[in-house]
Amino acid sequence: QVQLVESGGGSVQAGGSLRLSCAASGYTFSSYCMGWFRQAPGKEREGVATIYTGGGATNYADSVKGRFTISQDNAKNTVYLQMNSLKPEDTAMYYCAARSAVLSGRDCNWGRYEYNYWGQGTQVTVSS
Repeated sequence: QVQLVESGGGSVQAGGSLRLSCAASGYTFSSYCMGWFRQAPGKEREGVATIYTGGGATNYADSVKGRFTISQDNAKNTVYLQMNSLKPEDTAMYYCAARSAVLSGRDCNWGRYEYNYWGQGTQVTVSS
């Protein structure tokens, strides 16, 4: 019964910043992967960033490298996505996701194993 609760979405002008938060609860394992995904209208869902809670190793999509930063606060069971220099193309529904890292270790890349726990999504809209 893993639950993920997202917050922090909203509307911002191009070049602005937002910080998304994802609070997790109900995990029965201590090591897991957390990820941010997004889906724009008419497009497939894509991975944005991931983090390994056991050591902090991260992965980023090429489109957000240098602009987005994923981080964690294990004491709060929360993962963040700091989004800077936002572009209109970043407009999408952003989803927080999680999975056990027992099999993968610190490799939390979204293409390796299925992220099977999902939040409800939070809308990010970037205007020009």
